[in-house]
Amino acid sequence: MKNKIPTRIYLTEDEMPKHWYNLRADMKDKPDPILHPGTLQPVTAEDLAPVFCKGVIDQELDETTRLVPIPSDIQDFYRAYRPSPLIRAYYLEKMLDTPAEIYYKFEGTNTSGSHKLNSAGPQAYYAKEAGLTSLTTETGAGQWGTAMAMACGFYDLKLTVYMVKISSEQKPYRKALMEAYGANLIPSPSNTTEAGKKILEVDPNTGGSLGCAISEAIERAVKTDKCRYVLGSVLNHVLLHQSIIGLETKTALDKYGIKPDIIIGCAGGGSNLGGLISPFMGEKLAGKSNTRFIAVEPASCPSFTRGRFAYDFGDTGKTTPLIKMQTLGSGFIPSANHAGGLRYHGMNSTLSKLYKDGLLEARSEVQTEVFDAALKFMKGEGILPAPESSHAIKAAIDEALECKKTGEKKVILFGLSGTGFFDMTAYTSYNNKTMSDQIPSDADLERGFASIPNIPQNI
Repeated sequence: MKNKIPTRIYLTEDEMPKHWYNLRADMKDKPDPILHPGTLQPVTAEDLAPVFCKGVIDQELDETTRLVPIPSDIQDFYRAYRPSPLIRAYYLEKMLDTPAEIYYKFEGTNTSGSHKLNSAGPQAYYAKEAGLTSLTTETGAGQWGTAMAMACGFYDLKLTVYMVKISSEQKPYRKALMEAYGANLIPSPSNTTEAGKKILEVDPNTGGSLGCAISEAIERAVKTDKCRYVLGSVLNHVLLHQSIIGLETKTALDKYGIKPDIIIGCAGGGSNLGGLISPFMGEKLAGKSNTRFIAVEPASCPSFTRGRFAYDFGDTGKTTPLIKMQTLGSGFIPSANHAGGLRYHGMNSTLSKLYKDGLLEARSEVQTEVFDAALKFMKGEGILPAPESSHAIKAAIDEALECKKTGEKKVILFGLSGTGFFDMTAYTSYNNKTMSDQIPSDADLERGFASIPNIPQNI
């Protein structure tokens, strides 16, 4: 193509970020502190030490350090698969006949197939540095579990993964890949933990949720010697690690003087979205840009668009600290949506605060229309997208068609957080027209809200 801007914009190794960006340091109105569920006081490093390793605890509680150095060992780990490409979607633009310029940051070029490796590597590194021998975690669609299995294989750590049961049934090859890296995978809820047994007593046929899997993984971690728990989304240290996505993207765009008007990301717990938007949001907070930011979530699990901004537990078993977030209640069990990575009841506290303050927009989409968009994108760009990422694609296409209607030439950027090669059951369901759209009723949501603890919200 004879265009000034290449189809793929790559950075050199020398241009890769040497620091992560901590968005909270530039927020005048900070996210509310994480609370100890017993004392209702802000958690301390000592409170978190039985569950997490010291390296990530320090990052989780740090709201003032703007640029956090990336250890040289992690920089070397990143070089195995980064920098990832920023792609101009010329073919999609032509298909849509839109005046908009569309770009996407593609995070699916590593074996895990997603952005999750950006935090899995650092968390395994900090665990090894602390002298641990094993880790536990949860996974929804399987991207995080796969990434963590890869990272633990690299750093010679044992790993137990609790995978949401419905996702483990839909994606058996994810299990095979995790086991190839040496991980032990257990469908959740299970009979291997007290938390899992209690959940199964209430509903023996439940398909599970990320909240269930988190409860089991934490229980296993605290009962195992030289073991800690690692989380792939929701918490702020994960967003910190994922900021490498946005930092690379901004450097690539700056090389060509490109300023995005709209930035879009899918939203489950917030890691992909938060990582992509962080440096751009920092500019907006400084009054240097007017960029719109759009979070896109499944209509089946609408924590932004229909949730409540409240202190809530991060897991179904109510074992975690309390986080002020957009939540459907830790007791909410979403339907068996194919976007397993977005089936979480709450949202990261920083993103929740930005949404509450009007700096971040949100919309929900039904899965048949999301898959319509995924197929359109695949036919235009030649990449099979993950169902999670396809939520961002749906919104990007809608915004591009709005530009066609108005004649405005806007620059649209979205995160393509992963590939869909382990999601063929979902694509088969779509192709066979057996896929359905399940949207929780108000009564369904009220049952979830009933599990939110009664805590003074001005605490």
